[in-house]
Amino acid sequence: MKKLIPVLLLLSSNLAFAQQASSSEPKPGYLEVPSIPPFNLLKLDSTTHLTRDDLKKNRLTMIIFFSPTCDHCKHQTRDIMESIDRFKDIQIVMASYQPMSDIKEFYDDFHLSEHPNIKVGKDEKFFLPPFYRIRNLPFIALYSKKGDLITTFEGNQKVDTILNAFARKSN
Repeated sequence: MKKLIPVLLLLSSNLAFAQQASSSEPKPGYLEVPSIPPFNLLKLDSTTHLTRDDLKKNRLTMIIFFSPTCDHCKHQTRDIMESIDRFKDIQIVMASYQPMSDIKEFYDDFHLSEHPNIKVGKDEKFFLPPFYRIRNLPFIALYSKKGDLITTFEGNQKVDTILNAFARKSN
């Protein structure tokens, strides 16, 4: 028992230090500035850019970070496209870091050009992953009509989950 007490004290001090060290870690950008980020995406024409200033004001916004080769991302996009009429009042920004040829193929495969509320581009400067601290794809960030962060999701989400999150905070 006497030998166990020093070991327990050592472990508890290590745990306290670990918690202190992690609490001093800076917040991710999206929590520091919980509004639509200042992204800059290369559009599919490979000459012009899409920025947050190009988004329509007073509209719900969904930012999706994806990989065109990711099966989860394809599944999420398929689910959204099957319910696209429910997203007609939401501007959707889809960003990827993958080669433009892969992004264009994804864009064509899902017929995204048929939906003017969907914008797709390449995050050439790899801004969004560290801003959101993305660990899993697809990554989805939802913003209110005022441009305030509602919530974020990592991984596939049901359409109802996404729309219900908008409904709870759609101001």
